[in-house]
Amino acid sequence: MNLQFSYTALTLEIEKSVARVILNRPSVRNAFNEVLIAELTAVFIDLGQRDDVRVIVLAANGQSFCAGADLLWMKAMAAYTYDENTADAQLLAKMLNTMYRCPKPVIARVQGDAYGGGVGLVAVCDIVIVSDEAHFCLSESRLGLLPATISPYVIKALGEQACRRYFITAERFSATDAHRMGFAHLLSSTHELDLNVEKICQAIIQNGPAAVMGCKKLVQDYASMPINESLIKDSVKRIAEIRCSNEAQSRMKSFLEKK
Repeated sequence: MNLQFSYTALTLEIEKSVARVILNRPSVRNAFNEVLIAELTAVFIDLGQRDDVRVIVLAANGQSFCAGADLLWMKAMAAYTYDENTADAQLLAKMLNTMYRCPKPVIARVQGDAYGGGVGLVAVCDIVIVSDEAHFCLSESRLGLLPATISPYVIKALGEQACRRYFITAERFSATDAHRMGFAHLLSSTHELDLNVEKICQAIIQNGPAAVMGCKKLVQDYASMPINESLIKDSVKRIAEIRCSNEAQSRMKSFLEKK
């Protein structure tokens, strides 16, 4: 059954365990404003809790994936006080962290350019599949700004050394560059983009739901931690718990019986 939900700045479709969140402001290159920020926050909270969703695809309508901040929204922010800017930035920070911490795996389907905050949207996703025609740009310094709110995620995804360059220069870099630096997992021709996204979705759906969510959390929790006695103890606890689960017991039994 194909479920469709109406929003102002995005669309949501759920079919066969795959939720597709599609940025839908093509006239402004899917730039985000307070409405899109609120809707992305709400939809990812909801999808993270839905039992009928196994994987989420973040996509966009139009030629661009996301141009960063909407110009009208930026004009309004120019007149904000420090406290108003703080409150506004907190909403963006909450959206990014909600997407990053969503328990379900998130795939970025990047069909076009991603600039500024659009790079942040890609960075919070777990798997990034990019059209070979796309480009990226961390353009904040051209405006006298910092990519501060997106930086924790971009530095993790793009790497410290690359960020030293691109935060400061605001140069464009290509999809090929993004793939070479490890920011994009898969470089695709435009006409095969949906096929490649579907292949990854099906690979995920074949695995145990609890195991997939546990694997995602494992990487997030351990990525920056030192390998010490506390980490080893926690890893032992996690494998013991998952081995005793009904999902693991059933899947291991099925595998061993096949053998």
